[in-house]
Amino acid sequence: MKTVLITGCSSGFGLETARLFLDRDWRVIATMRTPRHDLLPASDALHVIPLDVTDPASVQRAVAAAGPIDVLVNNAGFGAPAPFELTSMETARQLFETNTFGTIAVTQAVLPQMRQRGSGVIVNVTSSVTLKPLPLVSMYRAAKAAVNAVTESLASEVAQFGVRVHLVLPGSSGETRFRETAYEYLKGTDDPVYGDFMKQTIARMMASTGPGTQARDVAEAVWLAATDPAAPLRIPAGADAVQWAAEVG
Repeated sequence: MKTVLITGCSSGFGLETARLFLDRDWRVIATMRTPRHDLLPASDALHVIPLDVTDPASVQRAVAAAGPIDVLVNNAGFGAPAPFELTSMETARQLFETNTFGTIAVTQAVLPQMRQRGSGVIVNVTSSVTLKPLPLVSMYRAAKAAVNAVTESLASEVAQFGVRVHLVLPGSSGETRFRETAYEYLKGTDDPVYGDFMKQTIARMMASTGPGTQARDVAEAVWLAATDPAAPLRIPAGADAVQWAAEVG
């Protein structure tokens, strides 16, 4: 039985990905900052363990507790929509600590065992907002784009060891807690310079009726990356992500 370790499993894409791998008879290490055992079906193949990707000691404990890992899915992340000028340096650092440095830290902790074994897959879940410029997400987009760049270079470094590396780029989703969490950070709608622009932009985003991304789309994209040696480096997940990827070529 193969083992997958997934970060950020308390909701959304991570939770659905854990469900999918469990359904397909994998041993699943579902990590969360605050573990909850009621989110996934009881199974001898499921292990829910604590992991804060921004805490080096937590990363080391989780990887040690997991044992041999065949597939690593770096999914943990959050957004904080705001105009660039109104984004505090504290929030900018939090975005990079979780989305970028958290992914790097967990990958560096897991990669040695894959390299020594001569096999393994690393799947980094970023975002389709990296495919084209959008307002209010400059810092989040930058943090995720940095992961894209790291992933592409890493893929070329570790292929020689039998390790595959992939990107999954989800589109927009109202099915996860991502928006809810993101809007907790939302500030500036009453700003005299940016307030009206922010309200109009958010209203357009919320009113969008185009094809969106479901959590299952992302889980299936992760599954493809994990199990198909012919999978491409970049995998858009969701109808809108596929459309955006086609537009940018």
